Amino acid sequence: MAEKQQAKKNDKSKALGLEVEKTNATFSDWYQQVITKAEMIEFYDISGCYILRPWSFQIWEQIQEFFNRHIKKLGVQNAYFPVFVSERALTAEKDHIEGFAPEVAWVTKSGKSTLSEPIAVRPTSETIMYPAYSKWIRSHRDLPLKLNQWCNVVRWEFKRPTPFLRSREFLWQEGHTVFATEKEAGEEVLEILELYRKVYEELLAVPVIKGKKTEKEKFPGGHYTTTVEAFIPTAGRGIQAATSHCLGQNFAKMFNIQFENENKEKQLAWQNSWGLTTRSIGTMVMIHGDNKGLVLPPRVAPIQVVIVPIFKKDVDSSTLIAKAKEIVQLLDAVDVRVHFDDRDTHNPGFKYNHWEVKGVPLRIEWGIQEVEKGTAVVARRDTGAKETVSLDKLVERVRQLIEEVHKSMLEAAVKARDDCIAKITKWEEFTPALEARKVTLAPWCDEEACEDNIKKKSGEEANEIAKKQKKNKKEKAEEKKDEEFEPLTGAAKSLCIPFNQPTLEEGTKCFHCGNAAKLYCMFGRSY
Repeated sequence: MAEKQQAKKNDKSKALGLEVEKTNATFSDWYQQVITKAEMIEFYDISGCYILRPWSFQIWEQIQEFFNRHIKKLGVQNAYFPVFVSERALTAEKDHIEGFAPEVAWVTKSGKSTLSEPIAVRPTSETIMYPAYSKWIRSHRDLPLKLNQWCNVVRWEFKRPTPFLRSREFLWQEGHTVFATEKEAGEEVLEILELYRKVYEELLAVPVIKGKKTEKEKFPGGHYTTTVEAFIPTAGRGIQAATSHCLGQNFAKMFNIQFENENKEKQLAWQNSWGLTTRSIGTMVMIHGDNKGLVLPPRVAPIQVVIVPIFKKDVDSSTLIAKAKEIVQLLDAVDVRVHFDDRDTHNPGFKYNHWEVKGVPLRIEWGIQEVEKGTAVVARRDTGAKETVSLDKLVERVRQLIEEVHKSMLEAAVKARDDCIAKITKWEEFTPALEARKVTLAPWCDEEACEDNIKKKSGEEANEIAKKQKKNKKEKAEEKKDEEFEPLTGAAKSLCIPFNQPTLEEGTKCFHCGNAAKLYCMFGRSY
């Protein structure tokens, strides 16, 4: 009988918590369980489209609030432009549309009537916004023009959709700014890139590397692209976290965005665009989550502190509840997001598991003994460490812990990322580094033909490895008992040319083609 009761308890716990661990081999299943059991995502009946539940949307709101505050200091204003774009406008810039063409969703009918001209659902808004810019900008006095919009975009992905990371509809902000000079545009590109670094490192506790995209990987139709790149150690893949593009004057030519300078001379404007998406939430989940579920950085957590009361049968709980509500008021007064879980339908153990799955950074365990002693037990989600704090020091200690947890999570993520960066000098080291789930930093010639060959050759080598695995599947199944992961498959590509460059010694050769190296570039598999 006792065994049956224990089995029932275990089944309940399993249903609430995760059924798979966070390993390389089970990473996809783990990720899906985390985002569903933590109540971040609900699946929808159109593939690649997802419902963002309040737990994830509130994180997005924290990002919005932070980023809005900072861009407004730079003189950026928020606006909103239509979701639809005409075929004529979308195809005005050839390189631009070629970059998005496979992913554009088209509206061709209204009711039963066929539209005279197909209308695209925005994949990005350059071609929607810039015809208006050409009307608004006439003089140097109209510059700079700095607009941003928070909106959704649709890109009809044909790869396997993944919530937050690769969805057909997603949320983002897109900034579109116009300047009189290249210098002003270039300065803003880096200012925005630094804000993206802050979003990731100062809000999400996710370390990123700032750099420039190669010509091959830059924004279609743009002048150059800068990026912040993150890395997911468990998956062995890089992920483009956010980008800030200098568009140059190409779109100004296409959309006739000109102004008269002080000498009454007509000049083409310089333009930038920059964007950050809800992919940031998925990146945060993958980096910080563990075998129990989400681990939320406190600065974006919808609830930073949860108070879990420990009720006892036949013991009056009114004092305990009253004191807990006092703590809520004290924490709320110093802008700590706090929740008192006073449900009497679940025991404390269930509640602990519930809030651990959801990743709440701090938990206060609060029973009659604590009330009598004038103390509280505070547990950290990231480390599991507990400490007893006197009530008169509780508010101060909670605020300290919020900062300590953020710092600790960022430091752990930096170490995990840095341990996965392999500095290599020759091709023979490349694929083994990728199979070991690392990203590579290698001397490179900065030639597009070489970049194409790296992608092609790494894909071929990955396929060969996959074939061997399939052939020896039975033996490998036995060997995997002692392995931590299965080798990855897939081609590698350039991720970025880091701004922080190692010293390039004279005579250094490209790791792939053997020609003279011009710089160090990060290559790896990516999402």
